[in-house]
Amino acid sequence: MSPIATLLHILDLEQLDTNLWRGVSPDTSRYRVFGGQVIAQSLVAAMRSVENRPVHSLHGYFMLGGDPTRPILYEVDRIRDGRSFTTRRVRAIQNGESIFAMMASFQSPEEGLHHAMPMPDVPPPEALPDEEEIRARFVPHLTEIRQRYWRSQRAIELRPTSPEAYFLRKPGPPYQNVWFRASGMLPDGHDLHATVLAYASDMTLLDGAAVAHGRSVIDPEIQAASLDHALWFHDRFRADDWLLYAQDSPWSGASRGLGRGLVYARDGRLVASVMQEGLMRLRKPGIPSA
Repeated sequence: MSPIATLLHILDLEQLDTNLWRGVSPDTSRYRVFGGQVIAQSLVAAMRSVENRPVHSLHGYFMLGGDPTRPILYEVDRIRDGRSFTTRRVRAIQNGESIFAMMASFQSPEEGLHHAMPMPDVPPPEALPDEEEIRARFVPHLTEIRQRYWRSQRAIELRPTSPEAYFLRKPGPPYQNVWFRASGMLPDGHDLHATVLAYASDMTLLDGAAVAHGRSVIDPEIQAASLDHALWFHDRFRADDWLLYAQDSPWSGASRGLGRGLVYARDGRLVASVMQEGLMRLRKPGIPSA
């Protein structure tokens, strides 16, 4: 299957019981399940227990790395169905243990006061190197693990707005901007596009903390893992059209990094906000990377 077909497949969970779903992983060669996959599958499970209310926020904690060779069970707790809001708790389970826990809230559409931070002034995606150009110009200069990542076919296409700074790491200000979109057309339906954004929101965000130190979280000397993740949905969008992920990091320390992200549609609308803290530990000499 194509990468986008594979993504749609893993987001189509199998229902086992009223509040129980099962998900699979697409790549059993990884040493652990991609965190964005667990976030997105948890959100799918929560959505399938809610009718006619779009998700407006989720908050999750990662507790154990998932095994990509085994299915993941998603257990939904229908905490509350109110007049305006619906609350769900989801527990992702492998081998009888919780690997991720998430709360999600859904709201009936309402009107209200509105403001939003303006979108940064950055080059449009068409003016930036595409992934073929990136592989030719930048990938040969990267570490082996980063070369493997950028040479692989992925469901999410990325275009950093400052590719030289992004790929040829030098210590700099702790912020970066990355355009992203699904690598193929997606079916209609806001729920699906929201889950694809949830999947992609775990990509590149911690690098906003690492860039201040001239690093990437997939460098072999860095032990990195998502610890918690929060995502707020503000407006409708299509995840197969370009979205700008404007990221910064207000702090890092104690082997952790904090990343913030604002997601904008091409027309400048702020459609989502993200925060994540992650492990960003320097490996001790002599300890190999996973």
